[in-house]
Amino acid sequence: MRVIIAPAKKMAVDTDSFAADSLPVFLERTERLKAVLQSMSPKELQSLWKCSDTITQQNAERLEHMDLRRNLTPAILAYEGIQYRYMAPGVMETSHLDYLREHLRILSGFYGLLRPFDGVVPYRLEMQAKLSVDGCEDLYQFWDGRLARQLASETDLVLNLASKEYSKAVSPYLPQTVSFVTCSFGELADGKVIEKGTKCKMARGQLVRWMAENQVEDLEDLQAFDQLGYRFWDASSTGNRTVLRWVQSRKN
Repeated sequence: MRVIIAPAKKMAVDTDSFAADSLPVFLERTERLKAVLQSMSPKELQSLWKCSDTITQQNAERLEHMDLRRNLTPAILAYEGIQYRYMAPGVMETSHLDYLREHLRILSGFYGLLRPFDGVVPYRLEMQAKLSVDGCEDLYQFWDGRLARQLASETDLVLNLASKEYSKAVSPYLPQTVSFVTCSFGELADGKVIEKGTKCKMARGQLVRWMAENQVEDLEDLQAFDQLGYRFWDASSTGNRTVLRWVQSRKN
C-alpha cells in the first residue's frame, strides 16, 4: 500500500529535528523546472503563482539562491498545512515514522513524488500552475505518467488522500493492475453528505496519523477509523477504482 497526499503552500526549514536521508527520485526534472522559473521575471512569477507582492518577493529570493542538494528539510517536516498539523509527524514515535517512510508519498508540482525523508527546500509551484516547460503546456503534461509508474513499481494499491488537483496527476495513468482507493470525508445533513475543504484536510491528516499508530496494512482495517467524530459510511467500486466514505453528523 502507498498513501498519497497533497503538499501545502506554506513551507518551513527544519534541518535539526530529523535528517533527510535521500534525494527526490525526480530531482533532475526538478532542476529543469527550477531553471525555467529562474528565467522568469518577478511579474511573470507573480502571474504564475497568483500571490501577493510580499509572497512573490519571498519566493523570488528563494529561487535566486536555491540549491536542491544542500540545507535540506525532510519533506514530512517541510509542509505546514492543516493536514500536516493533524498528522503531527514532529511528535511521532520512531515506529510511526518508519511506517510513514514505507507507506507515505507526497505529490508535488515541483518535485513530482516525494518520500517522507527526501530532502527538499521551500518552493512555490502548485500542480495546476500553467507553466510551459519543454513543449508541455502545464505540469500535468510535464510529469505525464512518471508519478503513476513510480507508484506502480512499489505497490498494487494506492490509497488516495490527495486533493483532486493532485490526484489527477496520478489516477489517469495507473495500470489496471493497481487499485486506486479514494477516502472521502463529509458531513451528514438531511440525508446528504457534504464535503468541506478544511474538515477534509483535518481528517486526511488524522487518518494518516491513525494508520501509522496502528500500523495498518490491510484496506479492510481502515473502516475502524472513528476519530474527529467520523464513522465509516459506505464503499463503492467501479473496476479498480473504489471510494470509501466517512461521515460526521452535523452539530446543532
